[in-house]
Amino acid sequence: MKKCEICGKGSAIMGHRVKLRGKYNPVSRSRKYPNLQKTKDAKGVRVLACTSCIKKLSNVAA
Repeated sequence: MKKCEICGKGSAIMGHRVKLRGKYNPVSRSRKYPNLQKTKDAKGVRVLACTSCIKKLSNVAA
C-alpha cells in the first residue's frame, strides 16, 4: 500500500453512495491518495514521502 515513510499518511476512503449526479447515476466511494514522491531524507537515504513532509524537511535543512 502507498504510505509516507515519514509521517505514515496513507490512502483514505472518502465519500459515500449519494445521488450527486442524478436519480439513476449514484456515485460510490472513492479512494484518495497522498501526493507521494521519492526524495532523500536528512541521512541521505531515499524514501517515499508526502509533499507536506518534503516541505518540512526543506525548512529544517535551510
